[in-house]
Amino acid sequence: MDIAVNTRFLLPGDQLEGIGRFTFETLKRMVAAHPEHTFHFLFDRPFDARYVFGPNVVPHVLFPPARHPFLFVAWFEGAVALWLRRHKPAVFLSTDGFTTLATNVPRLTVVHDLAFEHFPQDVELLRRKYYHYFFPRFVRASERLVAVSEATKQDLIATYQLPADKIQVVYNAVDAHFHPQSAAVQQATRERFAAGKPYFLFVGALQPRKNLVNLLKAFDEFKQQTGAPSKLLIVGRTAWKAGPMFDVYQQMQHRHDVHLTGRATDAELVQLYAAALATVYVPYFEGFGIPIIEAQACASPVLTSDRSSMPEVAGGAALLVDPYSSAAIAAALGRLWQEPELRHQLVSKGKVNVQRFSWDKSADALWQAVISISR
Repeated sequence: MDIAVNTRFLLPGDQLEGIGRFTFETLKRMVAAHPEHTFHFLFDRPFDARYVFGPNVVPHVLFPPARHPFLFVAWFEGAVALWLRRHKPAVFLSTDGFTTLATNVPRLTVVHDLAFEHFPQDVELLRRKYYHYFFPRFVRASERLVAVSEATKQDLIATYQLPADKIQVVYNAVDAHFHPQSAAVQQATRERFAAGKPYFLFVGALQPRKNLVNLLKAFDEFKQQTGAPSKLLIVGRTAWKAGPMFDVYQQMQHRHDVHLTGRATDAELVQLYAAALATVYVPYFEGFGIPIIEAQACASPVLTSDRSSMPEVAGGAALLVDPYSSAAIAAALGRLWQEPELRHQLVSKGKVNVQRFSWDKSADALWQAVISISR
């Protein structure tokens, strides 16, 4: 069987984030588990050779690079549709929520979230218009959908009036290298990143939905209320519409205790999670929230939001808070600082919760969805 896959989020270098990580981990396993099938990976730019996971992978570069709404149309409705028409694969699997309308090939589409429906103001105008026009058509044209959480599945049903049996939940997971670190490594990490002080950790792209404005306000309140020597590390690339976050940062009384590190390598991330006093991840909205389980795998207590998918992913093993209330976030930071027993309980529960998630199980579930629509 020939299977075409949209792999445009398998970016060169060390640039994999949520969608790219899901694509990488599931495809790597599917290719290895099914050598009898041929996987045609459709890239929108020159690809990294490490993404050719086996001899049964045939890479193709289709131009133009699709990173702008006009180019989305050119790539999906033009280049991809033409390739599918010529090669007639059994299935077209797209792991980034987009697909093409201009094909008769059965389509399986992975949906990570519907944030643009709930927070349209966070998306620039042309991209928002593209999403609102095409996305409802994509989900209805796809023979089957995969949602990365039950929350996302229910959102799809409610927003687009889709039948529940069209949507299968396939979770994200945590790679095996995320695990606890020795006391010596933890101390070295604190020395390197936080001048030897305890720290709270945020991991994620700097963009409005991640709620960094309220996190920074909450950290300032926490510092004023407790006088604690702890710091806040913000780890991630600057994405879009981050200006308000930087404005709040400049106005903070305790901004000297906030360190914006930029992106970190996977090895650094493991050390940062493991050495953190707690991981603080309080977006307004998430389709899944990988940092929650990455932190739990590294034995970090977790504070997260009580909205959308985050309670589902945290599995009763995190402190939940209203993300719209900086006072509530500050109070939770205070509890984590002052209650070592609470931190210990969250770590113990987190170690159990993270066992629910496995890339092997996710890859197998995604494969079952593929073969269920193959012609």
